[in-house]
Amino acid sequence: MRSESFRKGVKDGIPIGLGYFAVSFTFGMMAVADGLSIWQAVLISLTNVTSAGQFAGLEIMVMSGSYWEMALTQLIINLRYCLMSFSLAQKFRRDESLVHRYIAAFGVTDEIFGISASQPGKVSAFYNYGAMCVAIPGWVLGTLAGAISGNLLPDFMMSALSVAIYGMFLAIIIPPAKQNKAVLAVVVAAMLISTLFKVIPFLSEVSSGFVIIITTLIVAGAAAYFCPIEDEKEEESVHEA
Repeated sequence: MRSESFRKGVKDGIPIGLGYFAVSFTFGMMAVADGLSIWQAVLISLTNVTSAGQFAGLEIMVMSGSYWEMALTQLIINLRYCLMSFSLAQKFRRDESLVHRYIAAFGVTDEIFGISASQPGKVSAFYNYGAMCVAIPGWVLGTLAGAISGNLLPDFMMSALSVAIYGMFLAIIIPPAKQNKAVLAVVVAAMLISTLFKVIPFLSEVSSGFVIIITTLIVAGAAAYFCPIEDEKEEESVHEA
């Protein structure tokens, strides 16, 4: 049973690993370009396995931000993984040991959580292990390849490839923004607030890490207040009425 779950996790994790390789390639290039060594970039990817968190953390390090700034930024950006782990814990079989739950929690990402949550019935932690065995090496090897390429590629090509991360974020936000006006409003509001922090003199002195924190708190809080997500039971009662 465990071996079958593991093999299925590996199979489902292959597309994730390939996608991670492409994104982390950009992180590796940017890390080396910003002064980190190859092994430092690889170590960050191996111990974090986050996309937005790592890019934000890299920017804070480059700008010589404080430890508090780094901690708060990572907490806010990666808090969703805590919620995903809570949800996934309910999906695991009841006899799954605490050790297995902790190990699986380390490998929780948006994509791995997505494939685990979509499985019918209860899920074995070994399914997550299988996906992690493909996804995490893809993320780390992509970082390594990008870091090595950063020392070999000419500057103009480095500048061109560094735009890839912005393309990734656009690919994430555009589809849901087209379908949901609330998401579109959040995206536009975040852009406007970020712009204000750049153009207004006294606001431009705020470090990039705190800009992320402030912007996230404002737009997320406003979205939760004005556009709350209805509970499933409430939606069912509305449809029945």
